[in-house]
Amino acid sequence: MLYLIGIPNCNKIKDTRSWLEEKDITYEFINVKKEPLSKEEISELAHKLSTDVLVNKRGTTYRKLEIKDKNISDEDLLELVHEHQSMLKRPILVLKNSVLVGFDEEAFEQFAKEHELLD
Repeated sequence: MLYLIGIPNCNKIKDTRSWLEEKDITYEFINVKKEPLSKEEISELAHKLSTDVLVNKRGTTYRKLEIKDKNISDEDLLELVHEHQSMLKRPILVLKNSVLVGFDEEAFEQFAKEHELLD
């Protein structure tokens, strides 16, 4: 099953959902506002990607926390992400062991082809 992780009112999530539906790709949406990811799930994503890819450092939540110039460990950063899941870059697509972050139609197309999601 393909999982789309994010928040429903995000424009990039809306665009991703439209793209997936246009391509007739079945997915399950995980709304992190209602169903937050566990610490283990966030750590697993960070392990597969890195915190730099996973965390949206240009977002409002990150800026409000005023951690930009602080020397914060990845472990502490992931703890903050667990508490403030809107810090996750969006969208996050997860299928088996593959993870794709960010809205990029060409990358979506390649990801879908690699996983035989397109007819």
